[in-house]
Amino acid sequence: MASELSNLLSVSEQKRTRVGRGIGSGKGKTCGRGMKGQKSRSGGKVPRWFEGGQMPMQRRLPKRGFKNIFARPVEIVRLCRLVGVAERGAIDPELMVKSGLVTGKGRIKVLGGEPIDCALHVKAHAFSAQARALIERAGGTAEEL
Repeated sequence: MASELSNLLSVSEQKRTRVGRGIGSGKGKTCGRGMKGQKSRSGGKVPRWFEGGQMPMQRRLPKRGFKNIFARPVEIVRLCRLVGVAERGAIDPELMVKSGLVTGKGRIKVLGGEPIDCALHVKAHAFSAQARALIERAGGTAEEL
């Protein structure tokens, strides 16, 4: 095996290519940049989105909708996921964060799903109508913060 692992150099140990040091070096004169043009000049960088002067893609495509910068982020939790956490008593946002159901970066909304059989006492910022009905039908409480 010609290149054994013991002979390999890390990136920090490899020698940097020295350009512009004469024809014999193999990277002299044009220094590997080819002949004329924007990319051969110093500082001649072309942006990634540049398409050679043709109308760029981000201007050709139609714009739709908007991003509401004032919208408060909402984290969604399914009701069936709360059943596993229920044995610890009342379920509040701190308990949901500790058990990994939410990150705690936004408001918490509980959504419904299949019916549950245990009484849950849930505190969250919002509940869907179905989730509230399922919790109360099982004998629990849904408290909005």
